[in-house]
Amino acid sequence: MEIIRAKDYDDMSRKAANIVSAQILIKPDSVIGLATGSSPIGLYNILVERYEKGDLDFSRIKTVNLDEYKGLGGDHPQSYRYFMNKYLFSKVNIPIENTYVPNGLEEDPEKAVTDYIQIIRSLGGIDLQLLGMGNNGHVGFNEPGTPFELEVACTTLTDDTIEANKRFFEKKEDVPRLAYTMGIKAIMHAKKILFVVSGERKAEMVAKAFFGPVTHEVPASILQLHNNITVIGDEAAFSKLPI
Repeated sequence: MEIIRAKDYDDMSRKAANIVSAQILIKPDSVIGLATGSSPIGLYNILVERYEKGDLDFSRIKTVNLDEYKGLGGDHPQSYRYFMNKYLFSKVNIPIENTYVPNGLEEDPEKAVTDYIQIIRSLGGIDLQLLGMGNNGHVGFNEPGTPFELEVACTTLTDDTIEANKRFFEKKEDVPRLAYTMGIKAIMHAKKILFVVSGERKAEMVAKAFFGPVTHEVPASILQLHNNITVIGDEAAFSKLPI
C-alpha cells in the first residue's frame, strides 16, 4: 500500500489525476472503474482540462461505475449516470456506449446484478479502480456488514448513508433506500486501486480502514489486502493516522 499525503483537496485531486492520466497514456484502451461523490470531482475537472489541451484521449477508454440508486434513471439529476455525464462523459471524447453504470431502472434485482457482472467480465476486468469512502467506511454501496465475497449486489442503504446523502435531495424521504453496487470481490479484482479521501470528518474512519483490523464493519478495511493500492488524502483526512 502506497500512502501519498496531499496538502489540500486541490493537491489531492492533482496527484490523483496524474495517476489516472498515466494509466490512460500508458494503456489507451484501459478499463477504468469510476466513483461519484464530492471526492473525485476535482480529479474529473483536471482530466477534462487535460483533454481540452489535447493531452488526453478517451476514445478507446471503457469505464464501469461503482453503483447506482435503484429506481433512478440516467436523466434523474441525482442518478450517478447523470453525475458522470455532467462531470466527465459529456466533456471528453469517450463514446457513451463505452461507459457502463448499473441500470437503476431494472426492477428485478437478480437480473440487474447478473447483467452487471456480465458487463464487468466482458470487459476483461478493471485496470484501475477509483474509490472514495463514505463516513461509515463504505466503498461503493458496500455498507457495514456486507459480505466481502459479492461481485455485484443490490444493497439496502444504512441510515448513516441516507442521512449523508439527503443533502442532494429535496427531502430525506426522497433518498432511495436501495442501490445496485459493485461488490468487494469485483473491486478487489481490479489490477490497481486508487483511493482518494479528504476532510477531517473522515479522518477517524481512514485510520480504522487502513491501520485497523480487516472487518466487515469497516468495508474499506479489506483494501489493506490489495497488492496494488495507492491512497491519496489531504492533511485533514490523514490527521489521525498513526504514521
